Amino acid sequence: MNVITTLKEKQREKQVKYERKVLRELSIDQLKKRVQQQFGHNRLFQLSFSQVLEEGCYDVAIEAYLLGAHFSKFGYYGEDASSVKNRCQAEEKHLIDTLFNFVLYWGKAEQQDYISESLYYECEQYVDSWWKDGFQKGQKMYKMRLH
Repeated sequence: MNVITTLKEKQREKQVKYERKVLRELSIDQLKKRVQQQFGHNRLFQLSFSQVLEEGCYDVAIEAYLLGAHFSKFGYYGEDASSVKNRCQAEEKHLIDTLFNFVLYWGKAEQQDYISESLYYECEQYVDSWWKDGFQKGQKMYKMRLH
């Protein structure tokens, strides 16, 4: 008897396999270093919930990295990074908003406009930098035919 698999299952298996390949070179030390570079000066990360905040940043960083890697196939076929970024604008905005709200909640930040606005820009830069890294890594994998 043959096992019947659906197209969705095959696509999901292929996606998981690709994500594992992309994440092989990413280390916890890199994640930790980037969080300290981006948010180290922020006093919210120096409070008692700093470990929780860091882990939330790790999760968003990995998601942004995978998002960039996933959309890198368009860059491989000749599209520039800015137009590729427009393709995944909604997903990127969702990641930025998720990180921003997570930091506001666990950081117990005051609801002052200038603090919230600067924190939002920091979250935006953080997600953007991880997206670019994933995009570049994905392009390298496509060029080397490792996808």
